[in-house]
Amino acid sequence: MLPAPPGARAVVVGGSAWHVVAADVDPDWVAAAVAHDPLAAPLGARFLAALGDRIGHEPGVVDAVLVSPPAGLEPGVPLRALPVEAAAHPRVDRALAHRRDVRVWTTPDGGGLLAVGRGVADRWEVSVEVEPWARGRGLGTALVAAAPALAPGPLWAQVAPANSASLRAFLAAGYRPVGAEVLFGP
Repeated sequence: MLPAPPGARAVVVGGSAWHVVAADVDPDWVAAAVAHDPLAAPLGARFLAALGDRIGHEPGVVDAVLVSPPAGLEPGVPLRALPVEAAAHPRVDRALAHRRDVRVWTTPDGGGLLAVGRGVADRWEVSVEVEPWARGRGLGTALVAAAPALAPGPLWAQVAPANSASLRAFLAAGYRPVGAEVLFGP
């Protein structure tokens, strides 16, 4: 148990045989709520819904959490920095809702968009979007591979496991899975 981190109302994160519940709730309540299955219950629907009720915020999606490989010297794909206010895009809107110090880049043809910003617990986080007409050519992998050179430290990515194209892109670019997490509101 930890207090809620900066950037979220609560977070439940877990990996191989461990979990952390970072929320401003009674630790005894958490222990009792997961006692029936302490390895699986913290990321289970029943506990997440109950925690959401306690803090007054809906749980988000259970995401796979990945961490970037070391940064290369230069991005391997041409990118153009965009002022955040000029980057009218749903991916940027989402980044701004969940992160601060957001920076945005696009490919010259507008087929790919990359956003980096400080998210939960002040970690640097990355998100990408590839337009439908530009998909299937490796652009997503190229964007996430370029991202570590654009941030001052390791990059974290949250990927919905059902988003298989995104998950494949991050894995192909060398990102390592380190666990899973659920965020409760920005």
